[in-house]
Amino acid sequence: MNPASMTIILSSLATGTIITASSFHWFMAWIGLEMNTLAIVPIISKQHHPRATEAATKYFLTQAAASALILFSSTINAWQSGMWDITQPTNPLSSILITMALAMKLGLAPAHFWLPEVLQGTTMHTALIISTWQKLAPMTLIYMTANNLSPTTMILIGYLSTCVGGWGGLNQTRTRKLMAYSSITHFGWMMAISPMLTNIMLLNLMIYITMTTPMFMVLIMTKSKTIQNMTTAGALSPALIASSLLMLLSLGGLPPLSGFMPKWLILTELINQNLIMISTIMAMSTLLSLFFYLRLTYITTLTLAPSTPNTTYKWRLTSNTPMLLTTTIPMALLALPITPMMTQ
Repeated sequence: MNPASMTIILSSLATGTIITASSFHWFMAWIGLEMNTLAIVPIISKQHHPRATEAATKYFLTQAAASALILFSSTINAWQSGMWDITQPTNPLSSILITMALAMKLGLAPAHFWLPEVLQGTTMHTALIISTWQKLAPMTLIYMTANNLSPTTMILIGYLSTCVGGWGGLNQTRTRKLMAYSSITHFGWMMAISPMLTNIMLLNLMIYITMTTPMFMVLIMTKSKTIQNMTTAGALSPALIASSLLMLLSLGGLPPLSGFMPKWLILTELINQNLIMISTIMAMSTLLSLFFYLRLTYITTLTLAPSTPNTTYKWRLTSNTPMLLTTTIPMALLALPITPMMTQ
């Protein structure tokens, strides 16, 4: 793509998120979400491949429907209360519609079907953008409206998302789909805690982005599009692969790594709110996610391809390690001891 065009598109992408995050009027928030959607569509479809075109179409239709639902629900709220303020969704029907629209934006269950297909149909770099940056605008709207949204609906969406993310990732062999179901699981945890403590929700979002970004960068660097590709990645850079395996375990929420911190805090708060059954099932669903992370770890470290691979020998090629990895990997692995400081 032309560098000038890419610069304009990426600037529009950033501007849309900033407009949504800094607005207090529903119409301005909707404009920011639409800018975000229209800017990412050409990035998804720039491969000129049928799968990329299909992914761009699915993404556009889903996001446009969710944005229309947000505009519809905010119009109902303004009709009933006379206010367009984001922090004042007073109408119960409007609150539930906004919750479902934001869940569709984030790819949460039961409106999660588009996310794995879109990530699989695009490049790793675009999948990283969709999994991290594109989640910021809907999460800011949830943060601003959390006190007035339906707690029952949000906890139910979070509960369903953690279960679907765990079950859906079990039979996947594509790394992008694994990361998509990982995203569904993590945002399910954020949705479950958002009616109670929004600061823990933001902490979870920060930890998720810190873990997902280096994991995608490792997949990009090793050109690992399937689980089988990970079997030959060990010889490329043993230290980097060892770090990526720890990042996978951190994504699964295994102590004493950073990914354990948000799950620990969220489970503590859910138990304090007497949501024992919900917290138990969510904790059990984490074992499903941990299983496919451990499977990927096992395949990478202990097994080799059953025959001579037909791919290029990766260890004969020079590779440039991105500088961002050296700053994100320590935070993705070693942030647990500073939990008290981060939760104040």
